[in-house]
Amino acid sequence: MKFDWADNWPLFLESFGETIYIVAIAMVLGGIAGLVMGLALYTTRSGGLFENNTVFTLLNVLVNFIRPIPFVIFLTAVGPLTILLTGSRIGTQAFIVPASIMCAFATSRIVEQNLVALDPGMIEAARSMGASPMRIISTVVIPEALGPLILGYTFIFVAVVDMSALAGIIGGGGLGDFALTQGYQRFDWGVTWITVLVIVALVQVVQFLGNGLARRVLHR
Repeated sequence: MKFDWADNWPLFLESFGETIYIVAIAMVLGGIAGLVMGLALYTTRSGGLFENNTVFTLLNVLVNFIRPIPFVIFLTAVGPLTILLTGSRIGTQAFIVPASIMCAFATSRIVEQNLVALDPGMIEAARSMGASPMRIISTVVIPEALGPLILGYTFIFVAVVDMSALAGIIGGGGLGDFALTQGYQRFDWGVTWITVLVIVALVQVVQFLGNGLARRVLHR
């Protein structure tokens, strides 16, 4: 049976809205948590503003443990936590929990890598002028790394869109589930490819905006 676009267009729009919702919430929650963890990794490492080998080692091991787990496995592994937080392991809200957690850990490493690349001389100069660690972070570290961080978050956005395609596994909906149920399972390749093109277009728009914003920040 072929997909009837005239009658089922609302279903496509609903799936698109679910994808946007999943990605937006995961990016906000995971992006903020990832920024905090990334800053913690950067500041507690050897020579950091809050050098603490114990905290750094624990965070580093945790990030290294979580990041390599395939998301489809992680999705089921955190089922008990998902039920605790949302009351269910099925649906869009339930999918946002593992998506946000994985987004946070992926973001933390990207944040750390971009901050480590900063010129240590700037930090030392701020220290020599008596700036507090928190002031250095807010007025030197974050502003200097803002351009690369924007590019990093743009990359994470693409990764979260990729993760959102698996939402259908637990009844979370989204474009991935739409392409699978309305396209692949019905042998309607037109539906599948239209969905693919929409996802590609979404990613390209965000990539374009991210690149443009990063370019403006870097050329200040």
